[in-house]
Amino acid sequence: MELTPGTKPGPFEIVFSIGADGMGQVFKARDTRLGRTVAIKVMPKHISAREELRARFEREARTVSGLNHPNICVLYDIGKQDGTDFMVLEFSSEPNSFENSP
Repeated sequence: MELTPGTKPGPFEIVFSIGADGMGQVFKARDTRLGRTVAIKVMPKHISAREELRARFEREARTVSGLNHPNICVLYDIGKQDGTDFMVLEFSSEPNSFENSP
């Protein structure tokens, strides 16, 4: 499943791509059920095909769901659609702290 603006993984509508890291791509999206802005982290298919990396993605989701700190985004949901694994996180418009480091 390729995610582009307007694509709907579950009840979430993709707005645009925010960026990517080693474990996936992050999108700004709209939760159509609750009317809120969220971030969706999508695991690439070439990673989800490798069981150990898919397990790492699931561990990351479980770990994040147990954290509560003002500097950590809240995990709202996880899902899979058309073979694409994703997690839904609180959206933060705050600048990345690494970008502000000297």
